[in-house]
Amino acid sequence: MAAVVEAAAEFSLTAYGDVVAGCRRCALSQTRTQVVFGSGSPDADLMFVGEAPGFHEDKQGVPFVGAAGQLLGKLLAGIGLAREDVYIANVLKCRPPGNRDPLPEEIQACEGHLFRQIELIQPKLVATLGNFATKLLSARPAGITQVHGRPQQVVLGGNAVTLYPIFHPAAALYTPRMLQVLEEDFRRIPELLGQPAEPPPPPAPLYVPEPPVEQPVQLGLF
Repeated sequence: MAAVVEAAAEFSLTAYGDVVAGCRRCALSQTRTQVVFGSGSPDADLMFVGEAPGFHEDKQGVPFVGAAGQLLGKLLAGIGLAREDVYIANVLKCRPPGNRDPLPEEIQACEGHLFRQIELIQPKLVATLGNFATKLLSARPAGITQVHGRPQQVVLGGNAVTLYPIFHPAAALYTPRMLQVLEEDFRRIPELLGQPAEPPPPPAPLYVPEPPVEQPVQLGLF
């Protein structure tokens, strides 16, 4: 039964991706190479939402394949996950020219695609990477610096979801000290997913030295 549900979810998400591939809702459709819909498991419990595709994503059609994506992969590996275990998408599905910030009208035109993705995937935890995803999905004006690492309960796609704001991995590429902040925030993800913490290693056995073996006294004949 689970396999049937998974297959249906995958078909629905794939079918919607085919529809979005021809989107003309905003002017970015005139400058993109291709739509970057999203990638990963169609029934993932954990979903990441970034800002918008960059140069490499626009060329390959896959989100987070540049330097920030490589760092995201390492951060996932640090908590025992891989890209195949999660779903990754962006607020915008098309690259803004010159990697500029998304415009309000572009977000408004594209946000329906993201909400539909969340509705189809039904993740338990949505980790927003950076300001634009955090403000959109929390529906609050607070920036990522104020709210990172603080889970919130929201309703997305008609489902109750834990929203978990995190700095965008690109922040650590420009400011190395941010890497520690990212690592700390990532370490909370298994707990937020309800996964049991790894049990501590068993204590090392106490070393009890064996009593010395007494050598028999040999009496010499004189």
